[in-house]
Amino acid sequence: MIETGVTAPQFTLPDQDGHPVSLSDFAGKTVVLYFYPKADTPGCTVQACGVRDHLPNYAEAGAVVIGVSPDPVRAVKKFADKQSLDFTLLADEDHAVCEQYGVWAEKSMYGRKYWGALRATFVIGPDGVVAHVIPRVTPRTHDDEVLAVLEQLAAA
Repeated sequence: MIETGVTAPQFTLPDQDGHPVSLSDFAGKTVVLYFYPKADTPGCTVQACGVRDHLPNYAEAGAVVIGVSPDPVRAVKKFADKQSLDFTLLADEDHAVCEQYGVWAEKSMYGRKYWGALRATFVIGPDGVVAHVIPRVTPRTHDDEVLAVLEQLAAA
């Protein structure tokens, strides 16, 4: 997993509408880049709806939120529409960006091993440098944790 202090890897991925979005599109802005395992699953829904409900807080903190999952565009679109998610979700179907950020890992559930995206969040400063990493995110507390980090970074 990439660490604090490194330049965030650049990427371009399709959003929920199939339009290409690049990290460089947000140059000069603080970006909260969060990775989630799978659209429309219970934990990912709690996390995404939390972001949706806290968007005014993120805007007040001067941050843009982007969610990334290894789902195809159609699954990300369905998820965004179903949950009224009005922020950018990106489809990393070949998991190349997950691999760049070090969140593509072997996981285990009910004794079955498989590869998937870890739930992790990266706060990227306006200079494109990773300012903070939350390597293991809990969906219910994600927003409180990230907003506290943004407040600390603003105070520094």
